[in-house]
Amino acid sequence: MLIGAAVLALLVANSPWGAGYEALLHRALDWHIGPLHLPHSPAAWINDGLMVLFFLVVGLEIKREVLVGELSSRAKLALPAVAAAGGLVVPSAIYWLINRDDAATIRGWAIPAATDIAFSLAVLTMLGRRAPLSLKVFLTALAILDDLAAVIIIAIFYTAQVSLPALGLAAAAFAALFALNRADVTRLLPYLVIGVLLWAFVLASGVHATVAGVLLAATIPMGKAAAGSASPLLRLEHGLHPWVTFLVLPIFGLANSGVALGALPPGTATGTVTLGIAAGLFFGKQVGVFGCAYAAVKLRLAAAPAGASWAQVYGAALLTGIGFTMSLFIGILAFGDANQAQVRMGVIAGSCASALAGAAVLVLAGRRRDRLLGPV
Repeated sequence: MLIGAAVLALLVANSPWGAGYEALLHRALDWHIGPLHLPHSPAAWINDGLMVLFFLVVGLEIKREVLVGELSSRAKLALPAVAAAGGLVVPSAIYWLINRDDAATIRGWAIPAATDIAFSLAVLTMLGRRAPLSLKVFLTALAILDDLAAVIIIAIFYTAQVSLPALGLAAAAFAALFALNRADVTRLLPYLVIGVLLWAFVLASGVHATVAGVLLAATIPMGKAAAGSASPLLRLEHGLHPWVTFLVLPIFGLANSGVALGALPPGTATGTVTLGIAAGLFFGKQVGVFGCAYAAVKLRLAAAPAGASWAQVYGAALLTGIGFTMSLFIGILAFGDANQAQVRMGVIAGSCASALAGAAVLVLAGRRRDRLLGPV
C-alpha cells in the first residue's frame, strides 16, 4: 500500500490535478486553542499529527525488543548495533562531501542515514525462504536501532527555537506518565489521555511533535512476558499496527511523494541534494552496514547471522538503503518547503535502486550459496 500510495502521488502530481493536489495539502488552516498553535495545513497535520502514531509504534517496538527481543542482550545487540552505526556514519559522510560547500543544503546530512523498516522488511519477506530467518532478525534489529538513531537526530538537530514554558509542561506530562508506570497502572486510557497533552505541549515547545510518540511509548508498561496479550504494551502495539500500516503510512506517502516532473527547476536531477541523498542511500548504506558487519564478525566482536552467506548479508545491507518514509520525513524537517523536489527525487532514486539491487542479490544468493565468499 505504501508503494501504491507513492506511485499514486507521482501520477496525480503529473496530471491535470497536480495543482489542486498541492493546493489541498498546503491549504491554510490557522487554528488556535488558547496559546497552542495547532498544525496549519493538511500536510502539517499529517507530518506533525498522524506521524506521531507511527513514532509511537516505533517506540513500542524499540521497548519490546530491548526488554524481551533481539536487543535484550549484549550478544544479540552487538552485530546490528555495529552495522547500524556504519549505516549512519557513511551515508551522512557521503552527503556531507557532496554538499560541504553549500551552507543551505548541508542541513540535510541525516536524510540518507535513515532506513524504512516497513519497505526493507517487506522486500525481504517477499523473498520467502530465499532469506534465512536469522537475516530477517538481523535486519529487523538493525532497522529498529536505525529508527532510534533517527529519533535522537530529530530531537537534537531538527528542533526549532525552544519554548521553555511549553517544554516544562511537556516534562510535567512525561512525569505523570512515568508515575502511572511506577504505580503499575495497566489501563491504557490514562496513558493515552496524558499522551495527547504531551503531544500538544511538545508541539508548542519547538521540539518536533513526533518525539512525543516515542516518549509516550517509553512509559507504556510491558508487564510480564508470560502475560502475552494481557501486556498493555503489546495490546497497544497490536491495536495501532494495522492503522499505522494501512492508513498512516500510505497517507504520508501520498502527501509527500508527489513530484511534478514537468515543473522541476533545471538541474534538479543533478542537484547536490539529489545526488547526496541518492548516493548516500545506495552506496553509503551498503558500504557502512556491510563493511561494519563484516569487520565486527572477523574481529570477533559479534556473532554472525546463523546459516546466512556473506552474499545474503550483503543483500540485506543493500535493502537498508531503502530510506523512503523516514528519509522523506527528515527531508521535510531539514528544509521545510525548500529543496523538496530534490529531496523526493533523491529518496525515490536511492530507495528504488537499493530495493532492486538488494532483491536481485538475495534471489541469486538464495538459489546457490556464494562459493567465492562462502558461508559466514
